[in-house]
Amino acid sequence: MTAAVSRSGTRVERLPLSRFTTLGVGGEAEVWFVTSHDALAEAMERPYRILGGGSNLVIADAGVPERVLRLSGPLAERDLTPDPLLSTPARVVTGWVGGGVPLPGLVRQLQKLGLSGLEGTVGIPAQVGGAVWMNAGTRYGEMFDGLHTIELVTPEGTRQVTPDDLPWGYRQSGIPRNHVVSRVRLALTVSTPDAVLAKMDFADQARRGQPKMKTPGCAFKNPGGVSAGQLIDEAGLKGTRIGNALIAPEHANFIVNLGGATAADVHALLDTVRARVKVPLELEYELWPGQAEP
Repeated sequence: MTAAVSRSGTRVERLPLSRFTTLGVGGEAEVWFVTSHDALAEAMERPYRILGGGSNLVIADAGVPERVLRLSGPLAERDLTPDPLLSTPARVVTGWVGGGVPLPGLVRQLQKLGLSGLEGTVGIPAQVGGAVWMNAGTRYGEMFDGLHTIELVTPEGTRQVTPDDLPWGYRQSGIPRNHVVSRVRLALTVSTPDAVLAKMDFADQARRGQPKMKTPGCAFKNPGGVSAGQLIDEAGLKGTRIGNALIAPEHANFIVNLGGATAADVHALLDTVRARVKVPLELEYELWPGQAEP
């Protein structure tokens, strides 16, 4: 399909969503490449979904009927200059970082600047907006450890909030589904590049045994502090394959795409896990279609 242009100048194109996800599955949808607040407001006039780094996500083989929004251009740029009015010798509050900024590159840049606060998110293949929306993280840290201000585009307009304004917690921010994280300001501790790198390396050790193939990440949240991967392993499911989707031999809480897997394959594996593991497990993946924004 030839790309169209909306009234705000936004490029609109019908594309397979599989190319935007870390799992590599998902059918087609109308994709809007949003570069400004005005364009974002226009795109949100009809039912939509936001697609960032494409991790933590399983999209149906039939795609989705709603618009799919990708933040790009100025909404994918970063200004890490310390704000002179908000920063201190020990703490830096940055300029605005767009919701479309890739998180891995941001974490690496902060390390080089000797700014500490987000090294616990090392290796998470997300964009900033999505990582904030779900409070992505590891056992060594999460996005809300380094946030000062969050800019939200809502059906009523744009507003700014702080973490104290939100009921955030483990893998959730409390941000309503019909609000889009357009930009954030970071609040970071002044350190040194070597010290931040040491923390990143320590946090990254937990990922050494994770699969290197196409995967959305961890499938289930850890119930009550117990490892979901251990429970799935104890149920004898590690290495189980349906179609071209596999419960990874390296780590049982990961589903990988062997090449040509479908969303139906992944759903069948998730259902198998739920049927065999006696402890109720809550999905960490987001499944599309599901609830879309109005």
